[in-house]
Amino acid sequence: MPDALLDLLLGSRCTVCARPGRVLCRACELALPRRPAPAWPTPSPAGLAPPLAVGEYAGALKLLVNAHKEERRFALARPLGDLLSAAVEAHGGPPSDVPLVLVPVPSRGAVVRQRGHDPLLRVVARAAACLRAHGRPAHVARVLRVLRRTEDQAGLGAARRAGNLAGSMGCARIAGPWLAARAAQGDRGHRVVVVDDVITTGATVREAQRALEEAGVAVHGIATVAATRRRSGPTSGDRVPDYRFGARPTSV
Repeated sequence: MPDALLDLLLGSRCTVCARPGRVLCRACELALPRRPAPAWPTPSPAGLAPPLAVGEYAGALKLLVNAHKEERRFALARPLGDLLSAAVEAHGGPPSDVPLVLVPVPSRGAVVRQRGHDPLLRVVARAAACLRAHGRPAHVARVLRVLRRTEDQAGLGAARRAGNLAGSMGCARIAGPWLAARAAQGDRGHRVVVVDDVITTGATVREAQRALEEAGVAVHGIATVAATRRRSGPTSGDRVPDYRFGARPTSV
């Protein structure tokens, strides 16, 4: 169906270029980054599993993530999920029949209710479906839970984010041992990947990783759609997180 007709019927426009028609036009979709690269925060939380992202949290990627999350443009889950699947797949490696387990960072119930949907879960479900469509066994395991309220992360630097999130997540008692048993089967076992939409300081995904490891689940890596490059210092006085795609990590 022509984009002009879609706009007439649905009143939609491309999230990136505002062209009438689909929420993401073909030209803008083709221009999205596709190759995952290491996205180590600087400084990186100690012990952080290798993080991969498909691009910087800026430009088109930032527009897509925010429009899907805050403006409820649900159709954007498809392209975002496809991008996330590339980052997850890069953690898979051979052999191609080893199942990938996508563990999403949990959202607080109040936030989900306020938004009216769980944006990350929608994107992760699409990513798993995309992997399966390309012949890679994959499924979503919602085994993490939020245990307590945390301070708003906006404006916090690396150290304060880590302290704010410490102990805030836990792994379901039943799911933890089940997943640990499958992840412990050597090279033929499940490969567990923590997934989120954006990595900033790494504190959130590190807390998710900690909760899984405390339950006996080995985490193979971290996969996100985008990585934030912060260009101005936070008010807390912490060191400013930065990203050098492909660079080695520097610990906190």
